[in-house]
Amino acid sequence: MSALWPVTLRSGDVTVRPLTLGDGTAWAAARRRSAQWLEPWDATVPPGGESRPATFAALVRRQRRAARQGLGLPFAVDVDGRFAGQVTVSNIVRGSALFASVGYWIDERHAGRGVMPRAVALVVDHCLTSGLHRIEISIRPENHNSLRVVEKLGIGQVGYSPRYLHIDGDWRDHMNFAITAEELPPGGLIGRVESQQAQ
Repeated sequence: MSALWPVTLRSGDVTVRPLTLGDGTAWAAARRRSAQWLEPWDATVPPGGESRPATFAALVRRQRRAARQGLGLPFAVDVDGRFAGQVTVSNIVRGSALFASVGYWIDERHAGRGVMPRAVALVVDHCLTSGLHRIEISIRPENHNSLRVVEKLGIGQVGYSPRYLHIDGDWRDHMNFAITAEELPPGGLIGRVESQQAQ
């Protein structure tokens, strides 16, 4: 699984790379600028749950540890060399499963420009060609922007999970999407997205 991390991936003006401590200022600015837009979709801690990292540095340390252990891949998304959001691969399972989950967010000022479909396509292609077999993405039914990402990528819905994740202060239903290595099109998902954007 060492082929999974660390890695830098590119498509046009979009770069996906390991999240670093140096991203702190830009990360905080993006979260502050987009707070109202992101809040309905942000994970929260349920009563009795494990607390979230108190600082950006603590978040990076936790995610780096997960990457070293082969349990996660914390990516930053850059547009023209500037921080624009994150794609995080989490819950990597080996053994007979070889699957993981992907989550993502983007600075509101970069939304609607095709950045996140390219970033997610790069990450999914990388995971499915570097040892994982299945990638899952879970999205709230009301989150039309995130649903548009999987639609553009052609990742199909495989289920529905009531009260699946604690989001915005309560347990929320999620639609479940998944793709396996056998379902990758020729040229990968990134080829599909780039051809759509070229039209």
